[in-house]
Amino acid sequence: MENLYEHHKFVVDSGQTPLRIDLFLLDKLADISRSLIQKAAKADSIVVNNKPVKANYKVRPNDIITVMMTYPKKEYTIEAENIPINIVYEDDDLIVINKDAGMVVHPAVGNRTGTLIHALLYHLKDLPLFQNDDERPGLVHRLDKNTSGLLVVAKNEFSKAHLAKQFYDRTTHRRYNALVWGSLKEPEGTVIGNIGRSIKDRKVMQVFPEGDFGKHAITHYKTLKEFTYISMIECRLETGRTHQIRAHMKYLGHPIFNDKEYGGDIILKGTTFTKYKQFVQNCFKELPRQALHAKTLGFTHPKTGEEMMFNSELPNDMQIVIDKWGKYTGGRE
Repeated sequence: MENLYEHHKFVVDSGQTPLRIDLFLLDKLADISRSLIQKAAKADSIVVNNKPVKANYKVRPNDIITVMMTYPKKEYTIEAENIPINIVYEDDDLIVINKDAGMVVHPAVGNRTGTLIHALLYHLKDLPLFQNDDERPGLVHRLDKNTSGLLVVAKNEFSKAHLAKQFYDRTTHRRYNALVWGSLKEPEGTVIGNIGRSIKDRKVMQVFPEGDFGKHAITHYKTLKEFTYISMIECRLETGRTHQIRAHMKYLGHPIFNDKEYGGDIILKGTTFTKYKQFVQNCFKELPRQALHAKTLGFTHPKTGEEMMFNSELPNDMQIVIDKWGKYTGGRE
């Protein structure tokens, strides 16, 4: 154990079912293959509760897992950046932001500057929570880089713990609007399927309808409007897994419009006419990202106990594309 440096640390959820540690870490670590994890285990680099374990060790609730390496972890300092953010609401305990598409929420490999956290470090520089070296101060949930919409950030430790528990207990209210390919057979429904990292492509998530791999995930959806080839839907999250709506809608066979990672950036429904293809390509140019927006957010205020509910307008890029489809198809309710 000498000359090893801690690179990753995880505390296993209290509700975790027994699962091989190589599969558990495969779900947690992007850009790392199962064979690399197994090699690390052979080299005694995977430690559970201060003891090295092999790749077939079954993780248990509340296990403390540490991944060790022979070289120090490269440390990054996060500098405050004066980046404009759209503040919807702010008080002494929390701040609600309407995040633009294209903004990364927190620093990670490939995004070491220009994130929402860099902006918050500037905006909230006088607060103790935003003066340490934490890469995710105040964060209790997140949105993907190219998903727009509402996000709440805690401004002190009490609010962070209180809000984090609400997200863990699934007592928050989150509704998203999305454009998806095709018309759903059932205008309202629920998708249930574990979500974990794809075995083939570590950067995307996959639905595992059976077995223990991935995390339990539930999405409720409702069709708001149909445009013959695409549909406007509302999704209500019961759980909050990485890429949950995007993975669940692909699993249903209705990927989100122009979602490159989940197959929504090709023409999946419609005719072969050149004019139609050109129309869709023009829509992709107007909306160069997945058509997903976190429209409403509700939670209990940590200090006052008041029920807080926020609603946001659809961003221009989504609205423009909805209007274009409406004109093209004579969109029907």
